[in-house]
Amino acid sequence: MTLTKALGQFVADLSPNRLPEDAARIARMGFIDCIGTMIAGRQEDSVRIMTETLAPGDGPATLTFGDRKAPAPEAAWINGTAAHALDYDDVALRGHPSTVLVPAILAEAEHLNASGADMITAYVAGYEAWAECFRRDSGLLHQKGWHPTGLYGAVGAAAACAKLRKLDAEKAAIAIALGASQAAGLMSNFGTMTKPFHAGKSAHAGIMAARLAEAGFTANTDALEHPQGFLHAISPSGEEDRTSDCKAGVEWAILKQGLGIKKYPTCYCTHRAIDGMLDLVAGSPIKADQVDKITVNISDYFATVLRNHQPDTGLAAKFSMEFCMASGIVAGRVGLRELTDDFVRRPDIQALMRKVEIVTSTEYDSELPGAAPADKVSVRLTDGRTIEGEPVKRATGHPTRPLSDQQLYDKFADCLDAGQSPIPAEVLYRRLSTIQSIGARALTAPAGHA
Repeated sequence: MTLTKALGQFVADLSPNRLPEDAARIARMGFIDCIGTMIAGRQEDSVRIMTETLAPGDGPATLTFGDRKAPAPEAAWINGTAAHALDYDDVALRGHPSTVLVPAILAEAEHLNASGADMITAYVAGYEAWAECFRRDSGLLHQKGWHPTGLYGAVGAAAACAKLRKLDAEKAAIAIALGASQAAGLMSNFGTMTKPFHAGKSAHAGIMAARLAEAGFTANTDALEHPQGFLHAISPSGEEDRTSDCKAGVEWAILKQGLGIKKYPTCYCTHRAIDGMLDLVAGSPIKADQVDKITVNISDYFATVLRNHQPDTGLAAKFSMEFCMASGIVAGRVGLRELTDDFVRRPDIQALMRKVEIVTSTEYDSELPGAAPADKVSVRLTDGRTIEGEPVKRATGHPTRPLSDQQLYDKFADCLDAGQSPIPAEVLYRRLSTIQSIGARALTAPAGHA
């Protein structure tokens, strides 16, 4: 059976009682973290402009857990943009799975009045379809200019929405093929509103792919593995695996790969070095005027992603190692309140960024594609002393160094506070923690109505 058809069969056959409990737990965590970051990002200019420009009419789907409703495709587009606007959402599979899957599933589930159990099952279907494409190419898509979230996300969202709409195997395969033809996203637009637009557009694509497939729209059911298909088109080296058996449902990628929950609202490529800098200053407090030079050792791949060396906006600073190091020294943290234009433009931050040197390596971690075996920070002081930080192999929040339940809740509550959520954090967190026992419309209901 071809890959596209095999994924269609997997999606059609998947049911809530087939899910390993740990897979459902990880999916719940994805919903919690994504909805937190969605609400935190709801007031960003990118979300306002998207909403004003799309001007969606009334519909069944909730926009960013507020009081406005819209048709599901537009809601997914706007909510996906909001969830990724702050670059604070989870990471896995070289991208950001939940920021595409959750907005697509949530919007379509409200339209269908689907159960929470069906939403969790759809999430796992989308994750596994994404992972099946991801595992077939060891090349680094970023180096070819692709944003993996915009590429794999459209396929994953199509699979998730096909599951939610309970399509048969043939139509699920067509939905996946339609999703693949909508895949897009360029690295050159990182640090602008267009990066979160990639996530929202992929969520929108997933809903439309499943709806069109259900209505009888056609697509080729070898669209992923065809010589002129998705996998070959995006491959950096042209050495993609188009022939091996599909592992979805045989090996659970979600159990092996998990989700990395971000501790900091910046590009994930900065996180190990931020951990290193914050540990360093915790042990040896440093003032900005004592710093002569900051040296950061990372991979050349990370350095390519972190393109902004002297940012002057909060959005651009998310992709700046220089900013993260400066913020770590000046503020002793890298959080939402530091990712503002005013903080980034402070003279002490701008001056300290110019003292950062990036040293790159082409030695990669065998389990973390594109990353060096460890990232390291050192600071040379004006008195001639050098303080060396410990190498950091895995960032805080990585599946091997997970956030505690309290840390996850604290991040969620902080996000809802930043986004001025109309639903109290404890109420929405409780709903999400028991999502499998409630329906989509109860999940988004105003406080006191669920």
